[in-house]
Amino acid sequence: MCLTGDVQGYYSRPLEPGRDQFGRNGDFVTSPEISQIFGELLALWFVAEWISQGRPRQGVQLIELGPGRGTLMDDMLRTIQRFPDMAGAVDSVFMIEASRDLREAQKNLLCGPGSTSVESKVGYHSTGQRLGKPIVWTETIKSIPIESDKVPFIVAHEFFDALPIHTFQSARVSRTPKTTALAPTIDKPGLPAMEWREMMVAPIHPSLVDSRSSPLDSVRGEPPVEFQLVLSSSTTRHSRYLPDSSFRYRKLKDTPGSLIEICPDASLYAADLAIRIGGSKKHPKSSPKGAALILDYGPSDSIPVNSLRGIRHHQLVSPFSSPGIVDLSADVDFTAIAESATLASDGVEVHGPIPQADFLELMGIRQRAEMLMKSTEWSLATSIDKAWKRLIDRGPNGMGKVYKALAIVPENDGRRRPVGFGGDVRP
Repeated sequence: MCLTGDVQGYYSRPLEPGRDQFGRNGDFVTSPEISQIFGELLALWFVAEWISQGRPRQGVQLIELGPGRGTLMDDMLRTIQRFPDMAGAVDSVFMIEASRDLREAQKNLLCGPGSTSVESKVGYHSTGQRLGKPIVWTETIKSIPIESDKVPFIVAHEFFDALPIHTFQSARVSRTPKTTALAPTIDKPGLPAMEWREMMVAPIHPSLVDSRSSPLDSVRGEPPVEFQLVLSSSTTRHSRYLPDSSFRYRKLKDTPGSLIEICPDASLYAADLAIRIGGSKKHPKSSPKGAALILDYGPSDSIPVNSLRGIRHHQLVSPFSSPGIVDLSADVDFTAIAESATLASDGVEVHGPIPQADFLELMGIRQRAEMLMKSTEWSLATSIDKAWKRLIDRGPNGMGKVYKALAIVPENDGRRRPVGFGGDVRP
């Protein structure tokens, strides 16, 4: 609700003059905004998949989840233009975007300022400048029909981290003895000793508000934080079934104080992407086609904990400060995404996650940067050099280490690893 709620959500609220979520004047900077090379290499990854899957001549869909200002898709389309056969195979481009202002910004960039759009059952349609193909905006991927003859190439960059999470803690079962007029109740043997409790958002008592706020908040002019996470006194609807959805969570239940974060929406999206690529019983696909590339931040093989954060003016703040004005994010559980994808469709396999630095270097970021620097003036070459090195920075908090890449591709018994994940193009 704080991000995409109909009333004053971070992404859905009208932008004030001069206000932007992205860039130097906004709250955060994303990889596509740092360097055009990022989008170029992602486009090349999809071109490589298109070649490796037999160069389908039609039915290609380009789908982006959470497109921001449209910079990534613009760089991708510009690159795909250089491969006429693939460009000709593209039927349409889909942009999954909840923000009206961002949809307008994307339309102006991809279709030209002043371009018009037409509403349909799926969303809003316009025509792109790069390929001359339809570009369709919709608020949810569910609006895009799943068709067996389509080849969906899907990119999700910093999308999953914005999905809502549930936090749970393992606690001892509270059994208060109940006495009747006849006899006290006695616990039955074999009952579980531990249970999952949900961390709930609750108001801070007014007398404690100032003491719970950071000293930096007053320096920055931030209002005091009025909410906090508290452990529920008993089980909740979510705590009774979400932690039982995976063995990874169940095995932690008997350890008192274990914390886990679960994102049900991430599992739903991962399953949807997998079904579009590999098919399912409900949506059979005789020949799996397509691919999904997910780039986001989070641990490679562990369950995220205590990762909910607020971001404002490029600084970490309390996730409970200024609801609707502060951006929210949480670490992505890549293993949960992989589990959900492979459970949803027998026609897919998952590669990764691997550090963004490894992925981009395998895709040739160094060579592309050197090529650009040779063909431009010194001052711009210096900016290009700083930008690409920032994307692969392997420092403790560097983008090359913190961000990961994960691919969902058609199942082939592991005989072909995708480009960027240790494989080569196989026509």
